[in-house]
Amino acid sequence: MKVGHRMSAESLVASPIELIVAHLVDQVQGVKESEKTSWKNSLPVLARDLVEAGLGRVEMLIESRFVDRSRADVILAGVDHKDRDTYVAVELKRWRGAKLSDDDPEYVRVPGLRQNPKHPLVQVKGYCDRLIALSGPLHGVPDRIGGVAYLHNAEDSSIIDLFPLAVDEHTRIFSQTTRGAFIQYLQGRFSPQSGREAADRLLGGSEGPAKPLMLYATDTIQRRDHFALSSEQQVAYNQVMNAVEDARRAKLRQVVVVTGGPGSGKSAVALQLLSDLGHRGIEASIATGSQSFTQSLRRYAGKGHGQAQHLFQYFNSFVEDKGPRQIVLICDEAHRLRLTSKLHPSRKYLETGRPQIEELVDAAYVPVFLLDEHQVVRPDEIGSLAAIRNHAHEQGLAFNHVHLSEQFRCGGSDQYDKWVLDLLGLPLSGPSRTPGVWSGDPRFEVSLARTPAEMESALREKLRMGYSARISAGYCWPWSKPIDNMLVPDIRIDGWERPWNVKGERKVGDAPTPAFWAMADGGFDQIGCVYTAQGFEFDWAGVIIGPDLVARGGRLRTERKRNCDPRVNIRSVDDPKFDLLVRNTYKVLLTRGLAGVIIYAVDAETREFLAELIK
Repeated sequence: MKVGHRMSAESLVASPIELIVAHLVDQVQGVKESEKTSWKNSLPVLARDLVEAGLGRVEMLIESRFVDRSRADVILAGVDHKDRDTYVAVELKRWRGAKLSDDDPEYVRVPGLRQNPKHPLVQVKGYCDRLIALSGPLHGVPDRIGGVAYLHNAEDSSIIDLFPLAVDEHTRIFSQTTRGAFIQYLQGRFSPQSGREAADRLLGGSEGPAKPLMLYATDTIQRRDHFALSSEQQVAYNQVMNAVEDARRAKLRQVVVVTGGPGSGKSAVALQLLSDLGHRGIEASIATGSQSFTQSLRRYAGKGHGQAQHLFQYFNSFVEDKGPRQIVLICDEAHRLRLTSKLHPSRKYLETGRPQIEELVDAAYVPVFLLDEHQVVRPDEIGSLAAIRNHAHEQGLAFNHVHLSEQFRCGGSDQYDKWVLDLLGLPLSGPSRTPGVWSGDPRFEVSLARTPAEMESALREKLRMGYSARISAGYCWPWSKPIDNMLVPDIRIDGWERPWNVKGERKVGDAPTPAFWAMADGGFDQIGCVYTAQGFEFDWAGVIIGPDLVARGGRLRTERKRNCDPRVNIRSVDDPKFDLLVRNTYKVLLTRGLAGVIIYAVDAETREFLAELIK
């Protein structure tokens, strides 16, 4: 859990509000105007209530961000009347009124807001669940955390619709009308003692195994749970929803592109859009260029829902379209777009030769492309912001671009993402990047293994503890067909040997097919390549840097003769393109982890080089 800022209630009340906001802005990077306004209006209200309750020393943890992308407005930390740590998660709302959404009881309608926000009690219940999952003072002790939605500008009569969800101590609701009851509630939860040490103990805990994207996908599509979109992600979500309204009202067509690095939440936006659009009866689907990603979405998100299987398509599924077949088409992993669509030999007669971008844009009133240009790993992948923008302009279509700069994978460590870019010298265009020493970040662990066996042993221990883990490698070894229904251990390093993941479309023994290597039982026993790892995430990622990327003279360089990828190391791919594709490959592999990464380099000089950078 990452906290934007922390202070006691009495320190907040004691200062002029303008100084408080300025102090918060100085402390928290990237604070938006909307957040400043929210703090200015709501934090002093809560602080004054605490002080009036005689609880001015209770610690306020402001804007606490969890690994799963959700954020709690305030977590109150203190000591109860039995000298035990106790906490209250508070969702602050400035609304003067709210009613349940007609479409979904987990959302509400608020006067003056274009989009229906999530029910505040649904939000605060989620915060309590996440806090209980922390390996700290609340782990397995649900009665030590309370959850409150505090609508401090509203009268009870204007929010009466919201009350039915208030069913337990994790879903309490108070308003301006019941401010006195809120103060009594706080006095019952907290003693007047300082909450500093209780806050330290909460922040010292770590979140348990993260919920993989595919499991979030299942919950989202089946309406059991939702992503808590960040403010940046909400901008992208709103851009698409506004375009949808234009399309439904006036048949206007718009192209939307959402860019961002790995873990910036592009797929989270896609799945939330698909869930909400489907719930409103608006035609939409997701297409990708990855067999593994699409098949996993169909298996996990579509499990038990026959219609959901049709929500997940491939980029080449739209060659026969002669105009928009649906309102929204979300093209995830759009950096994997091909120049033209290629079909199975039995359907080759349907190939049009049209640019694949054109086919996808023509398939919907609002085509949405989600991409990261640093994840282009094959020479025939041409998806880029410029290519999509140029096509939209040629067709006379409105074009909108939203960039997501936040980092939710890799523990939310922007520092690690930048370190990887500097290490790999990306992007190759522009100023030269110099590899730097990894200075450490408590949100994400980076370590080196002396041998691949040591890496495997450490990751197996993570599996035993309930975390997810996988090992992937650069494509630097041959890839044999199974012999007698057994995988061949092609990856051999100093006596340690393991097979690649399954190459074909059928299981081999206990090894899952490549589409499910990242999620299914048995996948850890094979080594994945970039084509099976891309698009997925694990709590812990092991990365074997093969001999196609070595350190010489204080920098990493590529070695073409040591690469075995038949798609990349071919004559038609020139040296500069090959160099970029290999560096992008390791960028993908090094950014799959949610909690940490363990790195092993085959080349001895490269191991020494990394040891100087990762102390």
